[in-house]
Amino acid sequence: MRIHLTSVFVDDQTTALRFYTEVLGFVKKHDVPVGGTDRWLTVVSPENPGGTELLLEPAGHPAVKPYRDALAADGIPVAQFAVDDVRAEYERLSDRGVRFTQEPLDMGPITTAVLDDTCGNLIQIATRPQE
Repeated sequence: MRIHLTSVFVDDQTTALRFYTEVLGFVKKHDVPVGGTDRWLTVVSPENPGGTELLLEPAGHPAVKPYRDALAADGIPVAQFAVDDVRAEYERLSDRGVRFTQEPLDMGPITTAVLDDTCGNLIQIATRPQE
């Protein structure tokens, strides 16, 4: 068993696609209309285009807003992305105007930072522990 797809709820799929591709560096994999203005919209890592997809899911369900508001108020990220060097990625993304709610922080064998994805979510970036 393996993870094939995971999702984050986003306020606006077009804005999310722009942020996740043009700012973070993911690439669009699927963009399929599913009724009305909603789309089956996924992105993947350019390093692994056949790997795990991230669904940029519309946040229209009534349970989404209180859920995300509570997580954000407590500073809890909805997802974590692995990067080779958190400090370098923090600098790269900061230079592109990304707002971080947590600067790079050493936590034992990993370093983490938390960013605002401009679509209603906090996202953690982390180095992988050495295996």
